Amino acid sequence: MSDELASGLRELAQDAETPPSLSGAEIRLRAVRRRRFRRTAVTVAGACAAASLALIVALNLTGGDREDRPSPAASPTAPPSTPAPTRTPAGPVATVDLARRVLTVAGRELPISSGSVHYPTATGRMTVVTKEEAKAVPMFSGKYVEKVAWAIGLRAADGTTNVIGALTSDEKAPGSYDVTSGWIGLRRADAQWLYEQLAPGAAIEIEGASATPTATGLDPSASDGSVLPGGVGGTAASPGQTVGTPVPSVAAVPAG
Repeated sequence: MSDELASGLRELAQDAETPPSLSGAEIRLRAVRRRRFRRTAVTVAGACAAASLALIVALNLTGGDREDRPSPAASPTAPPSTPAPTRTPAGPVATVDLARRVLTVAGRELPISSGSVHYPTATGRMTVVTKEEAKAVPMFSGKYVEKVAWAIGLRAADGTTNVIGALTSDEKAPGSYDVTSGWIGLRRADAQWLYEQLAPGAAIEIEGASATPTATGLDPSASDGSVLPGGVGGTAASPGQTVGTPVPSVAAVPAG
């Protein structure tokens, strides 16, 4: 190669060279900064890894979210729990006042006739357990049986039972005098209305004591000669009749 050709190539190479935009000092400074940045990144990454490892170890040692961890309720900042409301027994749907001879229900007062001194009407709270359009009710310790219309069967917590129904044989007795053997008698229309009002499970409160009865018949069990309400449809003793002999009506017939 001739000297002229070599000289021309060198000149061409020099013309094509691009001078650096930064000085040598600036290039060295940037290199130092890059090394520092890499060292910092490595240090931070190592610290994060160490913290993660420490957290995992701590969770394994303490059991993590085990069921025996303290509940929020045990925290001093947790609000106090509200006690459950206390249920109060429901009031009676109907009440019976034996002294006044009145059954009160749905704002109405129905006149009643109840038991005598020898056959008192049980008091206390009772519950409706049965409803029958006609029911044979034993009277006077089972000596007689009466067919009661619109009969509502009652039962107390101690097992005592009773009946509310129509006193069809003596419509004048309810509200005026007591002639039953302990069950509660109503006028037929009132008994049918009450039968439609009360549902099984309804509570009835029976209170007071039977008022002084008006003698309308003989008590079949009385042996002392006393004249007491003898039962539904009973009549007063007639001259010559043996005291204490039952006088059944068409509604009260001997049992069996």
